[in-house]
Amino acid sequence: MTTLYGKNQLNAASAEGIISAFGNVVKIIPLMTGNKSETEYHQALELIEYLIDHDELDNPLFEPLAAKIAEYESSAPEFAELNKALDGIPGGIAVLRTIMDQLGLKAADLESELGSKSNVSNILNGRRALTVHHIKALSERFHIPAEMFIYG
Repeated sequence: MTTLYGKNQLNAASAEGIISAFGNVVKIIPLMTGNKSETEYHQALELIEYLIDHDELDNPLFEPLAAKIAEYESSAPEFAELNKALDGIPGGIAVLRTIMDQLGLKAADLESELGSKSNVSNILNGRRALTVHHIKALSERFHIPAEMFIYG
């Protein structure tokens, strides 16, 4: 790179070119422009799903996009009720409820991992904690790390 002052310094034209190029790229990335619309949110979700599906977790876009999605989800009015409800639920139970919702599972569908219907109900309502046995069974069933149910 040609420099104005020395070997390792950028000249003004090069710096302005980089800044301009970056600005143009940011304008086309959902949620990066300051537009916090639901449409932008869904576009950002689609883009991050694409990165995940194509094993692009090391892509430099992944982390800032995930952060913008998390920021949107924590502040958007349509998530306010959900966020309030999740604040009072232990992390592992929140993960389990999310999985149940995504897969369309009912409490009865978890009896083989958590025990009787009443036990499942007590766990989902926060009256009982997940045991090591429960966590291991859930981890195996859903093929996710046990830590998701511990630290969630």
